[in-house]
Amino acid sequence: MTPPKVLLIGYNGANNTGAEALLQADIQDFRAVFGEDAVLTVPAVKDAANLRRYLREGPTLQIVSIPSVFFGAVRRLVREHDLVVLVEGSAYMDTWTSALLWYFLWATRCAAKEGKPCLAYAVDAGQLRPRNQRLVRRYASSTNLVITRSEAAAERLRGFGVTAPIEWSADNAFNFEPGPGDVEWAGLWAQDQGPPLGIAAVDFYRWPVVIRPWGRSQDRYRWPYYFSTSPERGRASAELARRYARLADRVVEEHDRSVALICMEELDEPIARAIHDEMKHEERARVFSSREHDASRMTALLRRLGVLVTSRYHASVLSLAAAVPQLAVGHDLRLRTLYSELGIEDRYFLTPDEPDAVDRMTDAVDELLLDPVEVRELLRAGHDAHLAAARRNRELLRSFAGQHGWVVPAWAT
Repeated sequence: MTPPKVLLIGYNGANNTGAEALLQADIQDFRAVFGEDAVLTVPAVKDAANLRRYLREGPTLQIVSIPSVFFGAVRRLVREHDLVVLVEGSAYMDTWTSALLWYFLWATRCAAKEGKPCLAYAVDAGQLRPRNQRLVRRYASSTNLVITRSEAAAERLRGFGVTAPIEWSADNAFNFEPGPGDVEWAGLWAQDQGPPLGIAAVDFYRWPVVIRPWGRSQDRYRWPYYFSTSPERGRASAELARRYARLADRVVEEHDRSVALICMEELDEPIARAIHDEMKHEERARVFSSREHDASRMTALLRRLGVLVTSRYHASVLSLAAAVPQLAVGHDLRLRTLYSELGIEDRYFLTPDEPDAVDRMTDAVDELLLDPVEVRELLRAGHDAHLAAARRNRELLRSFAGQHGWVVPAWAT
């Protein structure tokens, strides 16, 4: 058969470092399995121009914009392609918004109605409201194959009642590597100060994004999607920034380390800048945003840190190749699952609503800066295991392609 036309459905076009790294690793896999002549189409859920920062369009790579009300556009795209692939890691969860979940399930439903093969490629499953659990059970069950990025995610899907074939591996972003020039760029810290503290914060109190016919422009993600807001949420966001600022100032004062405020998605900029404004030693901190730096640069930066405090899953994943000591402030199952797999959940995972969160963060950062040897060994072993599992994704893709009649190039076998 001729190489297929492949539709890659994910959270793309939002200047999200994790999504960028994941998409580029996925594209390498699809080129290796289907060859350079396969036509890949990448829909942008926010801004197609953001995708063009790091993807070059051509006869075999297309970028298309998806409207806010996506049903008709997705149905048309599915009809025009031979294979539909979900490439978003956070595919089966509603932590951020139900709208993205519905986008992925709608593409799955359209593929089933059109008789097109559908593959979920190294995805995750997390918390779901009861109604969304029913939708996942109904529509994800029509997927030809679901590959999850952890065994725990596979078990969650089975627990929801999903009957599709399920395999588990690891996040495909483990296969992503920054370019040599970006590795050199990341060496921008004074060597006599030691590697910096990195803070990849998320303002949990702006989520989930909800659907409204109107709202304030500063709260709009993209019409009709708006961030959650209330006076209570605003006060909680301000307190979160103050907590991080106190931690950052202490690291400057007690350890003479600078601070990198890392925005894994441009939506993280308000909380990063709020932390910076609250710091007494703001001259020792810099904001690095995915709006300005692509996944290659951000990954190189993450791997130069002395310690990482993260609420972003992919900040952890992309830093693991350098065994960067880290702790997580998480509000969903993704980081908790990863830390459990790494063997560090009990010591280095906490939630933002814990009353002693600042004290726990402070103690953990001190420990990781002063005595990182043990945790580095755990992280190196965990990275190697996850990398080996992530490399299995391509094998599963090759088997899937053969089962559906696509000829795998001889050089890829």
